[in-house]
Amino acid sequence: MILYDYVLSGSAYKVRLLLALLKLEYRSIAVDFYPGGEHQKPDFLALNPAGTVPVLVDDDVTLCDTQAILAYVARRHDATGVWFPVEDPVVLGKILQWLAFAGRLTDTAGAARLHDMINRPLDIDRARNGAHKVLRELEAHLTERGYEGGSFLVGDNPTIADIACFPYVALSPDGGIEHDDYPAIRQWLIAVRRLPGFIEMPGIHALHDLNQELAQ
Repeated sequence: MILYDYVLSGSAYKVRLLLALLKLEYRSIAVDFYPGGEHQKPDFLALNPAGTVPVLVDDDVTLCDTQAILAYVARRHDATGVWFPVEDPVVLGKILQWLAFAGRLTDTAGAARLHDMINRPLDIDRARNGAHKVLRELEAHLTERGYEGGSFLVGDNPTIADIACFPYVALSPDGGIEHDDYPAIRQWLIAVRRLPGFIEMPGIHALHDLNQELAQ
């Protein structure tokens, strides 16, 4: 597998994280998203006309949508079927619903992060307000389930729903969106960090480092 990647992209990190959790080998090709704008150059647009990262190439399969990549990797390379169980239509529907929810996180918290990090033009107040609305929905879901740090978005096992939603929630402070009012979300973020094989990215620390920060 080849992953066209950008180290600061939360979307690309979703794929890196799932590949790590599944212990899958791949080759990473760095895309100079910023400041180089390589994702808008003709060579890259020939690979992905949408001009977005990540892009996954697996044999003769090329996929450009992050959530589609997660679903593909889970179904093709996870022999256990745990990460994307499709046999139960209720579970499948709930996972697909969270994949759509992840898009709302990208459009709000992710957009606010890009505004603060690279000065991307944006109505920042609207983006932050939208992000808090989405986070309140997530907090309510986790609270309703009686979240105590041991369950995930769909059932008691992690699925690609958690991987899809985790990065832009964890990175939201980069866009001025803090987690102080979301105790259940904070516990869920820790639960994802506890998964065997969890990897970091800039702005998302491992649990050990996070514990050190909280103790200061």
